[in-house]
Amino acid sequence: MAELITGSGADGEEPPKIEFPCDYPVKVLGRNVEEFRPLVLEIFERHAPGFDETTITVRDSRKGNFLSLTVTITATGPEQLEALHQDLRATGLVQMVL
Repeated sequence: MAELITGSGADGEEPPKIEFPCDYPVKVLGRNVEEFRPLVLEIFERHAPGFDETTITVRDSRKGNFLSLTVTITATGPEQLEALHQDLRATGLVQMVL
């Protein structure tokens, strides 16, 4: 199993480790425009084929200008997550990926 290790904590504790494969929620925030959701889901399908669309949560911002999608995928490694993040940001519609 692969592990993702992040930088050491400020208090000297062991950094958190992610063991792959694992269920991994990704939150994507962008402008609430018609093409946002289909484009984001197309990118997820490219990087995590067959993800369970029934697990998607959708939230509008208070004024309705933004939309957030939380999509849970089976993450296979840090390379997959980095490529997903880059493709989402490259759309020009995504403001933030968490």
